[in-house]
Amino acid sequence: MVVESSSNHWPCFLPQHGPGKKHERRIELAPWQTNIVGTFPRDFLRGLFHSDGCRVMNKVQRGDKTYQYARYMFANESADIMELCQGALDGLGIGWKMCRKNLLSVARREAVARLDEFVGPKW
Repeated sequence: MVVESSSNHWPCFLPQHGPGKKHERRIELAPWQTNIVGTFPRDFLRGLFHSDGCRVMNKVQRGDKTYQYARYMFANESADIMELCQGALDGLGIGWKMCRKNLLSVARREAVARLDEFVGPKW
């Protein structure tokens, strides 16, 4: 199936779209988008993790024992998009840590369980 749409009004609906790489330009939500993200942070996070994230089983070797636990990872070169993800997680009380400037990790058992409630498997 192919869906096509053309309109001069697309920039009104997607003001972040523009020339160049997204991590080289400012990405900020319009006020109406901020209202939507504030009302539906779970849906916003689901979209972020489905597009630029993953859920993995992390294995850690300590001596002769191996520990395994689930964790979510979100990677994005745009500091603005990373900040939007962090803000949505903070708003839901979900703990996260930065592994690198472009890689966020959600690894605590209770935080992973919260994300499991609404992120689900990628389609």
